[in-house]
Amino acid sequence: MTACNSTPANDAEESVAVAPQPEEDGEQFAYDSKIKVGKLIAETRCSTCHAIGSTGNSPHQDAKPFRQLSENYPVRNLEEALAEGIVVGHPDMPMFVLSPYEIDALITYLESIQEPHPA
Repeated sequence: MTACNSTPANDAEESVAVAPQPEEDGEQFAYDSKIKVGKLIAETRCSTCHAIGSTGNSPHQDAKPFRQLSENYPVRNLEEALAEGIVVGHPDMPMFVLSPYEIDALITYLESIQEPHPA
């Protein structure tokens, strides 16, 4: 019964662990979400021709694996082409247009899977 008579302790004083800042969690969540959306776009629009993961061969012989795109140029350079409707790549590549968020998500995903290049 003495516990009922005690003064409640201040939660901030008792807490030992420090929670991550909400901004940091929000930024990480946004990044992780973009990666997932970008991967989904790659799976639904690109995987019939391109290897979209960190391993494997492309199903289409003229389609470069996505993890090797940065061998020739920074992946971010694809932003404008994706916004205007990409028409480069292998000769039978279909044309498609993505929203600004989809472009950012796809490029973020592509950047996340790039193979390291020898210095």
